[in-house]
Amino acid sequence: QIWRPITATFFFPVGPGTGFLYLVNLYFLYQYSSRLETGAFDGRPADYMFMLLFNWICIVITGLAMDMQLLMIPLIMSVLYVWAQLNRDMIVSFWFGTRFKACYLPWVILGFNYIIGGSVINELIGNLVGHLYFFLMFKYPMDLGGRNFLSTPQFLYRWLPNRRGGISGFGVPPASMRRAAEDQQGGARHNWGQGFRLGDQ
Repeated sequence: QIWRPITATFFFPVGPGTGFLYLVNLYFLYQYSSRLETGAFDGRPADYMFMLLFNWICIVITGLAMDMQLLMIPLIMSVLYVWAQLNRDMIVSFWFGTRFKACYLPWVILGFNYIIGGSVINELIGNLVGHLYFFLMFKYPMDLGGRNFLSTPQFLYRWLPNRRGGISGFGVPPASMRRAAEDQQGGARHNWGQGFRLGDQ
């Protein structure tokens, strides 16, 4: 039943005890997915689609290993986690007027969903998958100078070409991240270096 990974991602059992949790997670999906699309991934739909596909595949593999039947909440939390890390120093507001840095938001939501009837395992898996994407795409190659393990496939650029002239909003990564992402999209470029004159040591 190859359709099960897809239906498990979009299906959520709505009932008297889960209706509010479902609405809250839909709100989170709309808010932070749209902020990523108009911020860090503004004008780059292929890169955003690759993030969703990578997170979804990781969640499906984890779901198969842990016999999970519902994958919607982990996917939503992975998207929210990526936004929170790209905006980690932004001050966000939560329920009852609480304010804190965005980097803590996924963990606050984990606790909140647990209080209103959610499963900590779902939120935790979403946070871990989001951290895996953020680490491999941004943290390891750009901040730690490591190898770039993730790159958007070229067929996604053909299907969803980059748009120019977009207006960035929330979720704009640091300048070093933007430059690296632009270099990655433009294809491989040789780093010539500055060279030396003959006779110099």
